[in-house]
Amino acid sequence: MGGTGHSVPPAIDNCTQSNFNDIRSSHVDMEMTVDWKDRTFVKCAVVHSMRALHSSVASAIFDSSYLIIKSASDVTHKAPVPLEYDLEARHPVLGNKLTVFLANPLNEGDEVKIRIEYETTKQCTAIGWLEPEQTWSGKYPFLYSQCQAIHARSLLPCQDTPSVKFTYAAVVDSNLPILMSALRTSPPAEEPLHIDETVVRSYAFKQETPIPSYLVAIAGGEVAFASLGERTGVWIEPGKLKAAVWEFKRDTEKYLATAESLTCEYVWGRYDVLVLPASFPYGGMENSNLTFLTPALITGDRSETDTIAHEIAHSWFGNLIGCANWDSFWLNEGWTTYTERLIAHELRGEPARSFEYLVGNKGLTDELAKHADHPTYQRLHIPYAFGEDPDAAYGSVPYDKGAQFLLYLERTVGGLKYWLPYMKEYVQRFRGLSITTADWLKHFNEYWAQFPDKVDALKSVDFDAWLNGEGLYLPVKMEFDTSMADAAYALADKVDKERDSASFPFSAKDIESFSANQVALLLDTLAGFPTFSKPVIQALDKAYGLESAGNPEIRLRWYAIALKGGNFTKEASTWVQTTGRMKFCRPTYKALNKVDPALAKKTFLEQGVTFLHPIAKRLIAQDLGIEL
Repeated sequence: MGGTGHSVPPAIDNCTQSNFNDIRSSHVDMEMTVDWKDRTFVKCAVVHSMRALHSSVASAIFDSSYLIIKSASDVTHKAPVPLEYDLEARHPVLGNKLTVFLANPLNEGDEVKIRIEYETTKQCTAIGWLEPEQTWSGKYPFLYSQCQAIHARSLLPCQDTPSVKFTYAAVVDSNLPILMSALRTSPPAEEPLHIDETVVRSYAFKQETPIPSYLVAIAGGEVAFASLGERTGVWIEPGKLKAAVWEFKRDTEKYLATAESLTCEYVWGRYDVLVLPASFPYGGMENSNLTFLTPALITGDRSETDTIAHEIAHSWFGNLIGCANWDSFWLNEGWTTYTERLIAHELRGEPARSFEYLVGNKGLTDELAKHADHPTYQRLHIPYAFGEDPDAAYGSVPYDKGAQFLLYLERTVGGLKYWLPYMKEYVQRFRGLSITTADWLKHFNEYWAQFPDKVDALKSVDFDAWLNGEGLYLPVKMEFDTSMADAAYALADKVDKERDSASFPFSAKDIESFSANQVALLLDTLAGFPTFSKPVIQALDKAYGLESAGNPEIRLRWYAIALKGGNFTKEASTWVQTTGRMKFCRPTYKALNKVDPALAKKTFLEQGVTFLHPIAKRLIAQDLGIEL
């Protein structure tokens, strides 16, 4: 599926050791068995259907990490041919380079099928394993994957780069239900999934739209399904199904249809979501056909459904058109965040879109400041060195700086009347491809070259400053409609002015008309003021019920304010144990560590190391200066 049939120049990816520009996978068949007791996948095999991209290709090199490689063979024809292979010593970030030596060198266009038998280990960084007590029902264990950015290589040997897209088929044997980022073919999709722990069942899946390795996803455990619309549905533990349906049913299908109207048809067939247990490290992960979501989105007021709009937008930006290397990751997240907010514009108007940019600004400002000692991570386009870990740069820069760059370009060319035709042309040009920032910029200039007045307008854009610039500020100060934010700003100013008051004239009436997002913006604004005294913090909590807020976006911001003065440390320690989403737990652990490092480390070592996903656990350990 290459859209217009065009291709793009080959990319360099310093986060893979594979020779993907010599030989490339186009389809992968997977077999695996879940060993729930040992927390590994056993009896695993992958068959890579590969094509040589030039002549004299003598080997296929795969990424591997913490895998036990058992054999390799050529299965192109009926009789398998054993192949020699070499598994090099582990690189601390990139893992083990697995070289499979072909029986005969390939010429350009030649095809081969390589079968690799292997097992995963307990060091697998892609899979989070949960004990029954870590789930809502407490009855069964649970597992889920997070392969972005470079963790698919710990689940299967593969060319673990976003430059390579492949279709896949998988058969997974398990005595608990299994879901994957593909359409289920067995048991039939319409058949409910039942649990009988004494019976091992085979679950079969097909993904017929090519995807990069980081979108290979698997989850298993006690799950139930409900429809949200004609093409949409939700998976979650049975006891939470009713709440999830109420939270997501109103908006999901509407978001999908709106995104289609802005781009092109939805090519994936179904769009389902899986709400994971609380240790999931992200707000959402755009796994094809099956977005993984944090349970923190179930707030009872539908205030966090914009995350679903974001993940739906990834169906085009990231999944259909993807970055070819992690240097160009902003193409995934910047376009997706821009489109998420464009959906808000289409459904709720420009003030709603501007409000989302205003809310995102605080996180962007904090993120740029966090990377002051590593300014390369302040860039949109990050030139990763060989072996550099893309997880280290993860944060809001590609999201919010990228979205504001695209909004600035939209405004520069004269608004949506002119921008939306370009956006659709961009999707058609690159659908099905993996591209770099250079590919995007070349097409951008070619498109606008047909409009001389727009060429003149775009001369004012400093593309180098936006893409490669560093520092705490954007190249252009962006202005937004503040009509939905003014009340929050005014109340924040009132609180600041009353910081030395003896009476603290705050009451619940101050925020009775606020949405949850307006309360979050209020707290973001207060966080920018000098530290408040303990009496003011206590008065704010008494008036606004911040300590008891069920919305984690509010609790995150509340602790950011309270902990600055060393207040509510025990409460923050208790709350951080309930969420594995890195947006919430990393800054809370960091803030707690500044004022009570002993408590922060104790909380992490006693609860975090067993509760958190391996990615979050590793990064928080680094934040706290703990060696695992």
